[in-house]
Amino acid sequence: MSPKKVFVSGCYDMLHSGHVAFFEEASKLGDLYVGIGSDATIFELKARKTINPESERLYMVKSLRCVKEAWINRGHGIMDFEQDVLELKPDIFFVNTDGHNPAKEEFCKKHNIQYVVSERIPHANLPVRSTTALRKECKIPYRIDLAGGWLDQVFVNKLVPGSVITVAIEPDYEFNDRSGMATSSRKKAIELWQTDIPEGDYEKNAKILFCCENPPDPNAKYVSGSQDAIGIVMPGLNRLDYDNGFWPKQIVSVSDNELFKWMESHIYLVPLYPRRGEYNVYDGMQVNAPNAAALAEATRQVWTAINARDAKAWGAATTASFEAQIKMFPNMAPPDVREIIKKYEAGTLGHKISGAGGGGYLILISETPVANALRIRVRR
Repeated sequence: MSPKKVFVSGCYDMLHSGHVAFFEEASKLGDLYVGIGSDATIFELKARKTINPESERLYMVKSLRCVKEAWINRGHGIMDFEQDVLELKPDIFFVNTDGHNPAKEEFCKKHNIQYVVSERIPHANLPVRSTTALRKECKIPYRIDLAGGWLDQVFVNKLVPGSVITVAIEPDYEFNDRSGMATSSRKKAIELWQTDIPEGDYEKNAKILFCCENPPDPNAKYVSGSQDAIGIVMPGLNRLDYDNGFWPKQIVSVSDNELFKWMESHIYLVPLYPRRGEYNVYDGMQVNAPNAAALAEATRQVWTAINARDAKAWGAATTASFEAQIKMFPNMAPPDVREIIKKYEAGTLGHKISGAGGGGYLILISETPVANALRIRVRR
């Protein structure tokens, strides 16, 4: 009986022991075939160039004894491997937790391929490695908009005052570009400060970042919401209170380590896909005072529930906040995102998607572990 065909796909830039351990684990299931993201695909997803070009990455991966064959995937985007997989006809598609994606799982189900998700496990006596850490010791966090997104925009908060709730999270993963995790603001922060947020007045630094991202331009069609800059710069949990302005009238910050531990035990992120280039969230928008008021009220309930450590109320208010956003911007949740949400509704307390891009990450509030989901660490 011939060995099973096992397929893995990824960037594999700056090849390290974590990659090798992943390949070795996958190869235990059969002959290992590796599809490598092209330079163009990586730039599309991450908005950055790779350290090593695709020819060098391919050479290094093919040199590993546990790899049967490797190639550069011919497609593009997060599903760049489709044509290659259909030709290979593997028995198993093997991913790690941060490589998991519901679209990959559906693709495998459609083509009768076993889908296996593995935790990141380093080889014995070797440290945990990631390309993100090796590229540069960058400690600038990302941010999650927990509720209220859109209320930092003047065309919304001029109708009804309301809050946005953000939490700064450690950069344990390299989140895809255009996925609602404030990646654009973070890139500006890296331009300004290189590796970490400087010490000093956090709000002043947030204003500097906001102004850097939004230089004076009378022809500007869009002003990036200030919750992105504030959410990245200010550690911990923050409530930003807006009232007819680009900058909040008040910022309420929480720095309770025990509360953060509780939050970390209830937040799960499921990768969806990066924001599509042709996507327009403003299509069909219904921005009016009643809809904005519903979002403001749901956000108030999220804040109360988190600080009371009431997981069920937090989940319900999170979903209510998300539904209020969709009332104003129906295009936030296209049909394919709705289908993915349905799979998680019954087993979780609440949900929303990151940002306003119709994709990125499904954020779940749950008292029980969510399979194949990412975990976060709050920036203290």
